[in-house]
Amino acid sequence: MTDPLTAPPALVDSHCHLDFPDFDGEQAALVARARAAGVTRMVTICTRLRLEPQVRAIAEAHEGVFYAAGTHPMQAAEEPMATVDQLVALARHPKLVGIGETGLDYHYTADSAARQQDSLRIHVEAARRTGLPLIIHARDADDDMARILSEEYAAGAFSGIMHCYTSGAALAETALGIGFYLSMSGIAAFPRSTAIRDIFAAAPRDRILVETDAPFLAPPPHRGKRNEPAHVVHTARVGAELLGLTDAEFAALTSANFDRLFSKAAAERA
Repeated sequence: MTDPLTAPPALVDSHCHLDFPDFDGEQAALVARARAAGVTRMVTICTRLRLEPQVRAIAEAHEGVFYAAGTHPMQAAEEPMATVDQLVALARHPKLVGIGETGLDYHYTADSAARQQDSLRIHVEAARRTGLPLIIHARDADDDMARILSEEYAAGAFSGIMHCYTSGAALAETALGIGFYLSMSGIAAFPRSTAIRDIFAAAPRDRILVETDAPFLAPPPHRGKRNEPAHVVHTARVGAELLGLTDAEFAALTSANFDRLFSKAAAERA
């Protein structure tokens, strides 16, 4: 048994992709390494609804692993359009704790912008109906994202998180203004990411989460290699330094924030 006086502070990886081919056959080992590093909970994200059964099975197989489901904006043009009823039905599973990831990505897939926006609004409505947080991916689409979030929130409240936040200060202000959370990924730990760190430093402390987005975006000292949930400790250390907290204080802060936003996961854990 781990000595509680020497155990690492408990962290939550709020966004990873344990079903991706990079991790085939390794999920049990990944979860074990995460726990050894102090990462006691994680949310694995489905990006194509036809793969939801595989993502669900990973969550069902491992204590402390939850999941979310949606259609990633970069896949919006090649996947069937989700329906609100479909997402609401999936949300009945006790381990499904979020809607998405959804959002807008104009970096590589601007040609599907209109379809991405339609998909985003469907996911918003599902988040409203279920009360589960919306998980947003935003890249090179700040103006449209801010507009749609503002329009939709005015039509009816919903909660959510801007995952792997790397957009500008204006979108952060809009998202925080409607009660959203911002999630810090390994990019925030890159030496040149000063502007991103400034946004997190200015954000309310009770709206910050931390994630890996594994297998992507590994923080130093693993940058350029395959990421995994255990590596969230390195991003968390940067976050702690940024906010003037100890590692344990940052872990407690982000865990409490996670429980507040992902209340279904908190209830399932209890």
